[in-house]
Amino acid sequence: MNILDKIVRDKRIEVELRKSLIPITQLENSVLFERNTISLTHKLRNSKTGIISEHKRRSPSKSIINTSLSVEYVAKGYENAGVCGMSVLTDGKYFGGSLDDLLIARASCNLPLLRKEFIIDAYQLLEAKAHGADAILLIAAVLTRAEIKQFSELAKSLHLDVLLEVHNEEELHKSMMPSLDMLGVNNRNLKTFEVSLETSKFLSRLIPDDFVKVSESGMSSIAAIKELQPYNYKGFLIGENFMKTDNPGLSATQFIKDLE
Repeated sequence: MNILDKIVRDKRIEVELRKSLIPITQLENSVLFERNTISLTHKLRNSKTGIISEHKRRSPSKSIINTSLSVEYVAKGYENAGVCGMSVLTDGKYFGGSLDDLLIARASCNLPLLRKEFIIDAYQLLEAKAHGADAILLIAAVLTRAEIKQFSELAKSLHLDVLLEVHNEEELHKSMMPSLDMLGVNNRNLKTFEVSLETSKFLSRLIPDDFVKVSESGMSSIAAIKELQPYNYKGFLIGENFMKTDNPGLSATQFIKDLE
């Protein structure tokens, strides 16, 4: 059983528990459920840099990244830096995140917020909407085509953008459908944790221009982004590069300045 299988197994138990504690009606009646969302897709299409920054305390591959900074401090710093959007990890067991992090980020900035989570149930989309998300992540490796269709169509009805993450050609062919906005290519091999930009280069030619292309993992240098821009990537998700510093916002500011 690889790490993704373990995470999904635990996530199913966690979601069932939350569903038993918080009814759907409570989520739908939350203050944020009716707010107008901000399109991450639109921001990326109209950006020269395409940086999506992230709030991430730890990860299974890197252990602790940064547990000392408040979400408010990080979110405001990213907004001042001029990033296109902010990804917020909400998984607790493996990444040290929570839905409260999403709420705090929403209250702290006007950036499009991506709920980065292992989504395996429609309930999690309602949670995302109720906690101020503008976009959700779907991971092809853990979902069937029918689930991707169900979740992405529900997301559209909630006015949430959809970023679908793939790792290889098989996942890409299984996943492409009109209800997706962004196609993210994760350059990290889930079995070995090795990162290669060749994954993004190879898959780019198979992704129609209807979708905004996003490259994930290995985006720690200006050179990496410059290398992928000719392949029509408009978004670059930077997970650990900014968070491993004392001032993620300042790091993002300098990174974007150098990129421009």
